[in-house]
Amino acid sequence: MDRKMRRFKQQLPSEEAERILHDGKYAVWAVDGDDNYPYAVPVNYVYAGNTVFIHSAPQGHKIDSIRRNPKCSLCIVDKDDIIPEEFTSYFRSVIVFGTARIIETEEDKIEVLRLLSDKYSPGINPTAEIMRFIRTVCIIAVDIEKISGKESIELTRARNI
Repeated sequence: MDRKMRRFKQQLPSEEAERILHDGKYAVWAVDGDDNYPYAVPVNYVYAGNTVFIHSAPQGHKIDSIRRNPKCSLCIVDKDDIIPEEFTSYFRSVIVFGTARIIETEEDKIEVLRLLSDKYSPGINPTAEIMRFIRTVCIIAVDIEKISGKESIELTRARNI
């Protein structure tokens, strides 16, 4: 996890990486899946403090995986514009490395569900929906250990003009 970025000039400033993490609509969450296969799945999430929160069913592949090995990563793509005539894409993305844990208390689950609601359903009171599912939803916290952002060289050059 302490690898240096090979194309270090394309590394995003930490403020930009955090903006992408905060504003992203979804992430692809990668965990240690069954039979030594990685398991990556798109998820909605919310970023607060130094933690990414994800909601899930209380059982299934993701939950089994983090119970076996809580280390995981998330990838958030901010931009991916294909430029056919240049045989490339102008991309910007962030990868988060961290350790997952399950949120146990109802109070903490409600707090995270409110944050998720604020992000994905702004202006709508989520109380009834939260209370409807509070006993059947699982909230996972991914405590961030490292954030790494990168963009295409073309976007880096444009940023530095």
